[in-house]
Amino acid sequence: MELCKLVLLLLTVMTVAEAIWMELPTSGTKCLSEDIHSNVVVLADYSVIGDEEHAQANVVPTISVKVTSPFGNNLHHKENVTHGQFAFTTTEAGNYLACFWMDNHAPGAKAVTIGIDWKTGISAKDWESVARKEKIEGVELELVKLEGIVQAIHENLEYLKDREAVMREENEKTNARVAWLSIMSLGICIAAAVLQVFYLKNFFRKKKLI
Repeated sequence: MELCKLVLLLLTVMTVAEAIWMELPTSGTKCLSEDIHSNVVVLADYSVIGDEEHAQANVVPTISVKVTSPFGNNLHHKENVTHGQFAFTTTEAGNYLACFWMDNHAPGAKAVTIGIDWKTGISAKDWESVARKEKIEGVELELVKLEGIVQAIHENLEYLKDREAVMREENEKTNARVAWLSIMSLGICIAAAVLQVFYLKNFFRKKKLI
């Protein structure tokens, strides 16, 4: 029983944490980004949330949406919409960017609020389809969900471990370059000092000062 409560709590926290409300100004762009590793399913729904001012004016504000990959590839682009959805499986590791802006830039236009439900990995999985396919329900389904969450955490830890190894290697290379640069700078300074001494020595000899 306690295990089921823990599973339900984890799933609830994961769902709430990814539901976002964002105020969109009449001009300019607002973006959301997430660092995601490759081969991860991403699913998002977005919609304009109406308010009293727009309802009284009988105006339905529309927005434009653009989603890009870390290498700048266009994954989703819609204009003049009030709601929509995008889904893709990542092929590149890095920062995925979703940008939103209003289409109406007329004077006196009001800002709008948009709701975004962004899900990645295990959160984007269709558990109802899994339950029907595997013919499982209740506690067994919650255990399968928990197994999926543990697997997702393990994959994230492996991803972070790989990223840490890459960063450590880059730091070691940078430190080695800095060390060689310091040695070269010291060598140049010593060589310049020696040449200066010889130059001054010859100069004073020619002037018969020494």
